[in-house]
Amino acid sequence: MIAGRYLGDLAAIHEATCRADPVALHQMRLALTRLRTAIVFFSPMVDDARRAQIRSELKWLNGQLGTVRDLDVAMERLKAGNKQRPQATTYYRSWNERRADSHRHLARALRSARYRRLIENISGWVENGPWSIKQGKRVAQERASPIASYGAEKLTRWREKLLEKCRKLPKMDTKKRHRLRLQNKKLTYSIEFFKDLFPDKRFSRQQAALKHLRKAQKSLGQLNDDAKGHSLATALQREGVHAPLQFLSPKREKRLIRTAAAAYRKLAALKP
Repeated sequence: MIAGRYLGDLAAIHEATCRADPVALHQMRLALTRLRTAIVFFSPMVDDARRAQIRSELKWLNGQLGTVRDLDVAMERLKAGNKQRPQATTYYRSWNERRADSHRHLARALRSARYRRLIENISGWVENGPWSIKQGKRVAQERASPIASYGAEKLTRWREKLLEKCRKLPKMDTKKRHRLRLQNKKLTYSIEFFKDLFPDKRFSRQQAALKHLRKAQKSLGQLNDDAKGHSLATALQREGVHAPLQFLSPKREKRLIRTAAAAYRKLAALKP
C-alpha cells in the first residue's frame, strides 16, 4: 500500500516534471525518496534476487532528479540574495542556460525506455515479486509479523541510532551532516507511513516526534543546500561561468546547527 501510494505520485507528476515545473520536480523527488525509504524499512521481508537491481535503478533516477533540483535551489537562492543588484542578470543568464540544459536532459531520461522499464519492473515487484512467495520458516514469520510490533521495533532502533549520531553534530563536516540528514529523513518518512493506522489520540506522541524531526530536517536541508550551491558555483567558475560564491556564511551555519541540535534534544526528551 505504501509503495503503491508513491508510485501513484510519480505517475501523477511525471508530465509536469518533464515540462520543467520546479514544484513538480521537488514533489517527484520526495515521492521517490519516500518509496526508497519504504523499501529499506521493510528490507527483511522484501530482500530477494531482484531487490538489488530495483535499488540501483531507483538510485539512477534519484541522481537524474537531484542534479536538476540542486540547480533550481541554487537559482532561487541567487535571485533572493540579489534583488537589489540589476547587474546580477548577467550571471543569471549563464545559470539559466545551464538549468535549461539540465531540464532537457532530465525530460529525455523521464521519457526514456529505461524509465518506463523501471516503473513497470518496480510495480510488478511490489505486487508479486519473489519476496512475496519466498520459502523458509524465517521469512514466513517475518511476513506474518504484526505491523504494529514490527514498526515499533524498527522505529525505536532508527530513533536510537539517529540520537546517537546527532550528538556529534556541532563537530560534523558537510558529508557527515548530509548522512545525518538522510537518517533524519528515513525516520520522519517511516513514522508518516503509519499515520493511517492510528486514531488521532494515539498518534499524538508520534506527531510530537515528527515536529522535532521536521525542524531538524529543515535546518539540515538548508545547510545541505548551501554546501551544494557553493560546490556548484565553484564548478561553474572553473568552467568560466560567473558564479558568486555567496552560499556559505559561518554565522548562518552556526545558527542552523544550533536549531537542529535543539530539536534533537527535544526529541531525545520524548518517550520512545
